[in-house]
Amino acid sequence: MPVFQKGKQMQIEIIFRIAAIGILLAVLNQVLVKADKSEIATLVTLTGVIIVLLTVVELISDLFTTLRTLFQL
Repeated sequence: MPVFQKGKQMQIEIIFRIAAIGILLAVLNQVLVKADKSEIATLVTLTGVIIVLLTVVELISDLFTTLRTLFQL
């Protein structure tokens, strides 16, 4: 049973990490836009989206690895 709890904790941690990145990006974007640095704000937002996408791709890769192991493919 502890393995399930650890896995559940890991999923919550990833959700919090993605949410924290989103909040940080939103605040940083607003600050940069107010400072008339909209080009930099766009680059910061794009960088954040790429970081989140890489995290999600890593999770999907782990899922496929687990499914391959489960079904012995």
